[in-house]
Amino acid sequence: TDAHPAQLSSRSGAAELCELQGEDKAEQRAAFLLRHHVIDILRRFPVRNIDAQTLLTGLRPLQPRLYSIASSPSAAPDEAHLTVSTVRYRLHGEPRVGVASGFFADRADVDGTVPVYIQSNQHFRLPADDTPILMIGAGTGVAPYRAFLQHREAGGASGRSWLLFGERNFHTDFLYQTEWQGLLKRGVLTRMDVAFSRDGRDKTYVQHRLVEHAREIFAWLEGGAHVYVCGD
Repeated sequence: TDAHPAQLSSRSGAAELCELQGEDKAEQRAAFLLRHHVIDILRRFPVRNIDAQTLLTGLRPLQPRLYSIASSPSAAPDEAHLTVSTVRYRLHGEPRVGVASGFFADRADVDGTVPVYIQSNQHFRLPADDTPILMIGAGTGVAPYRAFLQHREAGGASGRSWLLFGERNFHTDFLYQTEWQGLLKRGVLTRMDVAFSRDGRDKTYVQHRLVEHAREIFAWLEGGAHVYVCGD
């Protein structure tokens, strides 16, 4: 469940929490919740004589964690692959972990079962097989492009494809490296440019590659290429 200060403000009587409930405090409330998880609010504003069920009833349900499917039914008909990077950070001096990614990485059994559902997106799909595609992806944003190219290879599509991929380090973060190299060798992927921001003296990102190859990218656009952008 996600934190919600409304119940705790009335229970604790804390002036700061009560003030955040004002209709004109939406921005401040959002900033506060970004920096405070449920446990942080309880520690900062203790509430006495509240049972667990009452506390849970006052919290908002977790928002769904959505992941792009990283495989094509044409290549893996009985599977759906995901590309998950574990979210880890520190907040108020303590290590924190992403709800879904942390579950997959630290708590889920290897052969375990978790509930999932499919949320379709009719606006994010491949164009005609002969249409060029320009795929811009940061980190796990490359997930759907893997599915795109699997689908095109299985169907023998003739359209050109160009992938621009960015991450932190070449040796640890080059997601699906050997697969991209195989797709390039087989001609399924026409071109690939990468940017690893922490490998050099200067930080280089995907947007720098876009500027470097601006003339060629413009030519692709003039040639009818469809552009996709995924990731942070």
